[in-house]
Amino acid sequence: MQVLETSINDVKLIKPTLYGDKRGFFFETFRHDWFKNNVCDVTFIQDNHSKSSRGILRGLHYQINNPQGKLVRVISGEVYDVAVDMRRSSSTFGQSFGTYLSSSNHHQLWVPAGFAHGFYVLSEFAEFVYKCTDYYSPDFERTLIWSDEHINVEWPLLNNTSPNLSNKDQKGVLFKNAEYFE
Repeated sequence: MQVLETSINDVKLIKPTLYGDKRGFFFETFRHDWFKNNVCDVTFIQDNHSKSSRGILRGLHYQINNPQGKLVRVISGEVYDVAVDMRRSSSTFGQSFGTYLSSSNHHQLWVPAGFAHGFYVLSEFAEFVYKCTDYYSPDFERTLIWSDEHINVEWPLLNNTSPNLSNKDQKGVLFKNAEYFE
């Protein structure tokens, strides 16, 4: 696997080594010792899997207590994935990083604890899987509004139409009104 630095401190893009032929392919998606030595020394305690249709945007979510680091990837389809630095002490506080994750590029994104995270589905549907470093705690979940000009995410919206959002995501707050990490 190859680790690529991003424009945001501690967010890493991971490109696996793919072994394939006419029969298909194989690649390693996670190995604890490699991840610890090359990305971050964390323990994953929960795996999640979601399926969403084209035009759905999920996020931007974070947990103010029990923050979750997430190792994310797409196993079917394509999404535009975004991380926003919510750590007040970081030199990249308030900045965002976005990248395309798909079942064809096999890339993974490491989003550390202290970041808001979300994705927008570009394909007919996408299946999104991720490992978390802490349990989901709905009482502590917070949502940034996806369209906040401060974080300036350049979402690749299909036909320049607004994304399909959950009620919770429609009620996201502006960055300037959000709760932050120290």
